[in-house]
Amino acid sequence: MGERPSKIPLSVLVVIHSPDWDVLLIERAQQPGFWQSVTGSKDLEDEPWDTTATREVQEETGIVIGSQAVPLSALQDWAIENVYEIYPVWRHRYAPGVTHNTERVFGLCVPRNTPITLAPREHTAWAWLPWQEAADRCFSPSNAEAILQLPRFSGKAAPSTL
Repeated sequence: MGERPSKIPLSVLVVIHSPDWDVLLIERAQQPGFWQSVTGSKDLEDEPWDTTATREVQEETGIVIGSQAVPLSALQDWAIENVYEIYPVWRHRYAPGVTHNTERVFGLCVPRNTPITLAPREHTAWAWLPWQEAADRCFSPSNAEAILQLPRFSGKAAPSTL
């Protein structure tokens, strides 16, 4: 078996949400209690961001973007890029000297009853939560901040909490 290629320090964060702003979070298998949105790195440097987002959503949740249930138009590039330091414990996955990752943020609006199929080696549980509660549950500050941007990108007023 060959050595795994270095991870590319370019990734996506996809905030999956319902029309009523419930947000889908998934719990990491190797870190119980660590909840997050869909994330993943590009496979190739020149891979388009939306291709990475579409692939990662399908791998991690089973949701197929471009299907009848979830059209391509449901995926929105929020054109937000976060640059953050890669935790030292994960740096061995990247080329020597790589210390920072650039993360591109997307939103994906799906019906609340969309079937979810997790990749069991990566995630063990999923939950739909009201958007502000979802932001509070995320372990990643950039993930929480992205969820809090939902009102700005959804194009409608906040749903009633009554």
